[in-house]
Amino acid sequence: MKKILAAAALAVCGAAQSWGQALPVYLDDTKPIEQRVEDALGRMTTAEKIAVIHAQSKFSSPGVARLGIPEFWTDDGPHGVRPDVLWDEWMQAGQTNDSCVAFPALTCLAATWNPSMAYAYGTALGEEALYRGKDMILGPGVNILRTPLGGRNFEYLGEDPFLASRMVVPYIQGMQAQGVAACVKHFALNNDEEYRNQVNVVVDDRALYEIYLPAFKAAVQEGRVWGLMGAYNLYKDQHNCHNQYLLNDILKGEWGYDGVVVSDWGGTHDTRQAALHGLDMEFGTWTDGLSFGASNAYDNYYLARPYLEMIQKGELTTKELDDKVRRVLRLFFRTTMDRGRGLGSMNSEAHYATARRIAGEGIVLLKNDGGILPLDTAKALRVLVVGENAIKMMTVGGGSSSLKAQRETLPLEGMQQWLGDKIKVEYARGYVGDTTGEYNGVVAKQKLYEPRTADELLAEAVEKAKTADYVVMFGGLNKGDYQDAEGHDRKEYGLPYGQDRLIEALAEANKHFVYVNISGNPVAMPWSGKVKAIVQGWFLGSTAGEALADVLTGRVNPSGKLPYSWMAKLDDYGAHKLGTYPGTWRAGNKIIDEEYKEGIFVGYRWADKEKLKPTFAFGHGLSYTTFKLGKATADKAEMAQGDSITFTLDVTNTGKKAGSEVVQLYVRDCESTLVRPYKELKAFKKVSLAPGETRQVSLTIGRDALSFFDDKAHEWKAEPGDFEALIGNASDNLTQKVKFTLK
Repeated sequence: MKKILAAAALAVCGAAQSWGQALPVYLDDTKPIEQRVEDALGRMTTAEKIAVIHAQSKFSSPGVARLGIPEFWTDDGPHGVRPDVLWDEWMQAGQTNDSCVAFPALTCLAATWNPSMAYAYGTALGEEALYRGKDMILGPGVNILRTPLGGRNFEYLGEDPFLASRMVVPYIQGMQAQGVAACVKHFALNNDEEYRNQVNVVVDDRALYEIYLPAFKAAVQEGRVWGLMGAYNLYKDQHNCHNQYLLNDILKGEWGYDGVVVSDWGGTHDTRQAALHGLDMEFGTWTDGLSFGASNAYDNYYLARPYLEMIQKGELTTKELDDKVRRVLRLFFRTTMDRGRGLGSMNSEAHYATARRIAGEGIVLLKNDGGILPLDTAKALRVLVVGENAIKMMTVGGGSSSLKAQRETLPLEGMQQWLGDKIKVEYARGYVGDTTGEYNGVVAKQKLYEPRTADELLAEAVEKAKTADYVVMFGGLNKGDYQDAEGHDRKEYGLPYGQDRLIEALAEANKHFVYVNISGNPVAMPWSGKVKAIVQGWFLGSTAGEALADVLTGRVNPSGKLPYSWMAKLDDYGAHKLGTYPGTWRAGNKIIDEEYKEGIFVGYRWADKEKLKPTFAFGHGLSYTTFKLGKATADKAEMAQGDSITFTLDVTNTGKKAGSEVVQLYVRDCESTLVRPYKELKAFKKVSLAPGETRQVSLTIGRDALSFFDDKAHEWKAEPGDFEALIGNASDNLTQKVKFTLK
């Protein structure tokens, strides 16, 4: 339908030219977008204005057919283009050409610590979306990992606002360069899933501005994102899809955002608030009296007939409506009305190569005592692969990011295909977890029914492990409910399905035991001291099996770094130590207040404050080679308020394999009028080196890296005084310290 309307628009354009008439300004690509927006706005009827600000189907809005503006199509991301559903139902449309390349989950992308990988990710996903006729991808997500129980953390970019900011900007730029709008989500404070429609977040302004907003701000002011999605939860007792403080005061006021605010599906609750408090496009609200599902009820949406009637009665003016329509038209001219857009491409080998490279760069080698890894494939070996996650598709399930992947290589398949002919790969199930093989009409290729008991499975795995040269277990979480999945949070920090018992037994049975954790969240590892090699394998998408085999065999030297702190127990996280998660129900009310009592002390900031030792620290990640960081120097000892300072050091690959290291710079304020974290990440750079090679790395910071948010003055401040740049390759391995002064 969309392509037919687009063709009709071009036909009208051609007819106007043949009659010698001037093109309408809104179709004339030589005119500035703002001029075209105003021209189109002036031609629209009130009914047409109302139509473009709400959905006409599950994932589309109608455009303005009379003016040759085609339908606008959104689709879920952020890891691939979701398969098409029916017009008015969540059931699969039954198409055979809506499969996709599944890219690694965003936790893996963050773990690359490589902005160029984010740009490649956005570019490839934008090309797939364009080919599928999608004008907006609902992603990426940049909510902060506050609790490791968060069911949707796998879709986000970790715990640190600076790292998330540096990774989200190129993702947006790569996607929007294809003429496809990114829609950054979920704005804001959507840091856990349980009761997400009822949680009212209570947070101080310092934490809001320093921790939870920076990645969104970078997306808006640096990435120039065209779309932004509100969150289900509340802030200051207003739903975030129509929130005066977040959407009008901060987003559109302080930040000058010129794009559209899209509701999360069903996140709209009131016509007046939606009209006045910053929402621009309403999607997904079920209605039969605005309470429950009704088929084809789009004209009953809050921003549909009820909005029009309130305008007609004089209860609302058209001022807010015209602002919404301007934003929507701006979105149209950037996407559907950009006749310079290409055709895109789908399921190309180039996209699979991009997915595999991102996965390889994001896999984190957490532990490698005795150099067990990489696997020695130079001689004949017997490798035992254990675990349900070796044979379970992870592209199916997890909520809105569930995909219909054209192909997904499972870890066991990857090991069988890439370990070589001389190596015999055996398999033992080891445990039974989530045997679900279907989600929203997409059926997984594996069959996971298992009649044997847990004891029988463990005994089989241990017996086979005793005679294997290597044992590689793929365990962790999955995309089932109450695991890494939308809609609920995890119920416990520990591994499910009795995996701890299995891991300890395998480690005792074979000294060459490797544990690969598949998850988007950290998990408890009480046995970590008994296991010599641990790898964080994430949810890697279509090329999971190839990428994991690449790293385990050493064809790819691991270079990933953790984007979050991996603590030993749940109470090592501030939200849980202080008893603030999941909040407190209001008496006689359906709202739950969740107070962020830890304030700015999230992740490694909390660990530093409480002097806690993580199991694996933020920024940690090993390699099959070794690196030496030379002495760091600064280009000046004093820094003026509007100036910058550059730190330089040599990085040398002192090992025998080519590899990549991430140099990380944290800033410490030696004295401040307000309490500050001991250190905060403010710069990083990934450098690739051949064996024996040395390269100079420079890291530059400005005044913003020294600033904190003064909540009483409601402004960012950088106080004159002494600072330290702490430089190393992990938040707990900062070997260089350089002092400097801000004048």
